[in-house]
Amino acid sequence: MELFLKNKIFLFLFLPFAFISCSSDLDFDQVNDLKLKPVFVANVAYFDVPANEFTDNGEEQLITFDEKEFDVFRKKFFTDNLVKLELDCETENTIARAFTVDLLLLNENGNVLETVTLETPAYSGSPNVIKHTTEIFEGQRLDLLKQTVKIRFVVKMGAGAPLDENSPGSLKLKSGATAYLVIE
Repeated sequence: MELFLKNKIFLFLFLPFAFISCSSDLDFDQVNDLKLKPVFVANVAYFDVPANEFTDNGEEQLITFDEKEFDVFRKKFFTDNLVKLELDCETENTIARAFTVDLLLLNENGNVLETVTLETPAYSGSPNVIKHTTEIFEGQRLDLLKQTVKIRFVVKMGAGAPLDENSPGSLKLKSGATAYLVIE
């Protein structure tokens, strides 16, 4: 009986302390100070064109290679929060001819907003991978980029030995973008 009485007294005296807690006023306005700075990395374009698709008579040749829809800027969230974009390109040429690759950024009317030119020397037997200068889009240049709806790839082949259906090698392009956003 004495144990039962001690347990009752213990519960009566110490149980109320279990319901006491420390608290402070919550400041829900702190969410207004929240600033997120996510960074996204994505592939933009890739191609690998064999030499036999560049058959010619040995003179310079201009080829409109491809045109791709580029609808990433149609998403309002992305457009509103994008503050910087870095475009990285790499070309690899194993054809004995020099190439110039132009990336034409087009608006909805088909007008060229910006041209990114990538010079690639002719293959001479040693590795020919060129990491081109990073194109940085900020400020007015970024505003132009946000109007882009298509990318056209134009390849200009330099003069040299004629290519035919048996010519070895290929021209490769890899490109990626790093997008910096600020969400407040």
